[in-house]
Amino acid sequence: MKLSFDEVYENWLATMIIEENNPRRRELLKKGLSHGTVTFLRKVWFPVIGNLNDLYPEYEVRDLDNKYRYLDIAYMPGGAKGCIEIQDYSSHARDIETNRFKDLCMKQALLTLDDWLFLPIAYLSIRDDPSVCKKLVLSFVGKLLSIKMSVELTWAEAETLRFARRLMRPFEPRELASHLLLSENRIRVILRSLVAKNLIIVTSGKQRYRTYRLNDDTI
Repeated sequence: MKLSFDEVYENWLATMIIEENNPRRRELLKKGLSHGTVTFLRKVWFPVIGNLNDLYPEYEVRDLDNKYRYLDIAYMPGGAKGCIEIQDYSSHARDIETNRFKDLCMKQALLTLDDWLFLPIAYLSIRDDPSVCKKLVLSFVGKLLSIKMSVELTWAEAETLRFARRLMRPFEPRELASHLLLSENRIRVILRSLVAKNLIIVTSGKQRYRTYRLNDDTI
């Protein structure tokens, strides 16, 4: 039976607390995550990704100035370095002190130079535009994850998967033909092969397939 968000979240956070050796971060986790972070996970991340794997809340890092920084959520699949920052309107935009604002900008600048990929999301966007936030998350994950390419894939098939992952929407064969600089007839052969391998799925068309997208299991 599929677990609910609350069940997954409680197990995930409890495991984080048990496994954490850093007393500073462990205390932060025991206090619970912010309302904005939990809302993001509940309304955006979990519905579109389906799990909380490779997410590390209140993650402690040192920036290039050797200063400790805490990230709202670090996303680190396979050693990649992604950071999701939930921007609350009251604390980040309206009532923020000048020095705090400068420090936040410096934090992002120094960590970006240390190869962290940032995804700042406003709490108001989570509340009012969750579908847009979901698209941002898919693109963010797509940049940090590498599709496990089979050695049996041709260069054109592999690039088709990369193209579909970057696009994150249904596409027509003519779009792919323009990208790969191949004829539409050749493109249809490539797409049929990927459909047979269950890497690409058909999203419209019966007699003649018209649009395709990346299989969710391939993301």
